[in-house]
Amino acid sequence: MLPFLRLCWQYLRAFILIYICLLIGNGISAIIPLDIPGSIIGMLVLFALLSSQILPPAWVKPGCHLFIRHMALLFVPISVGIMNYYQQILTLFGPLVVSCLVSSLVTMLIVGFSSHYVHGVKKIKSNKEPL
Repeated sequence: MLPFLRLCWQYLRAFILIYICLLIGNGISAIIPLDIPGSIIGMLVLFALLSSQILPPAWVKPGCHLFIRHMALLFVPISVGIMNYYQQILTLFGPLVVSCLVSSLVTMLIVGFSSHYVHGVKKIKSNKEPL
């Protein structure tokens, strides 16, 4: 019974910490006059807590693994909700596709050039004599 209770506590702690970060993000979003969703600010708060090692990663890991494991199921309500705006999406389909393609291309170019800049071309030294 003790391992089961420990597992339940780990999941409960992870969900509570993630939810607290969401609430903090929603609070900051309500105070700041920017149009940044509270969930995004909450993720940034969680990232700041994890990267500054105030919050140990092991405390949120069980909840994150559970969310990632069931991510496809979590997108179903959003996908169904989008169908309420079918007519608007249909009228803007061309610009949506073009913006997705252009942003993907720009992202690939930026990642490629920055990777080339960071890593550069390195010569490999070998101990073998040329033939």
